Amino acid sequence: MKIQFIEGGNFTSWLRLSLIVIGVTFAVIAAQCNLPIVLARVLLLSGFAIALVGGMTSRAKLLHIKPSENSYKKVRKSYETKSDEERKW
Repeated sequence: MKIQFIEGGNFTSWLRLSLIVIGVTFAVIAAQCNLPIVLARVLLLSGFAIALVGGMTSRAKLLHIKPSENSYKKVRKSYETKSDEERKW
């Protein structure tokens, strides 16, 4: 059994949800536990960043944006002209 992380050019739903849950959990631990201030700040900021990635990928899925797709390379090549090819050499 192979675990899929990317499906259709975006993260799978279980990965998006787990990123959000892990990020919020880190932030709650940093706010509620009596940790040293440096560790609490690192945990809070990393939790915020992880939850942000999960939320943004969820929004990308909702808007049908595929950030992990390579179709932009095909589009870029379609705009090239003969003069662009001559400049490369």
